[in-house]
Amino acid sequence: MKTITVIAIFQARPGKETELKQALIGLVAPTSKEAGCLNYDLHAAPEDPAKFLFHENWTSKAHLDAHLKSDHIAALLPRVDELCITFPEIKIWERIA
Repeated sequence: MKTITVIAIFQARPGKETELKQALIGLVAPTSKEAGCLNYDLHAAPEDPAKFLFHENWTSKAHLDAHLKSDHIAALLPRVDELCITFPEIKIWERIA
């Protein structure tokens, strides 16, 4: 089985750090219950309180695609411009060994 790993980095706008952090924390519980989610871990950068990182593993690209269409992700998307200085950097990786 080839698992799909996602690394997503968010940079909060100045003054929006706490609001972004709470919005991202709010994604963890519902996402962790989704089919195909192996882990959905949120990290904060110790040297930069405005930077957050998701480390995610999915059993398939289809499960990741379903996640990206979920209600909780759809609810966050309109707020990204308000909360982040740029759209999050999202990289998809496939485990090969």
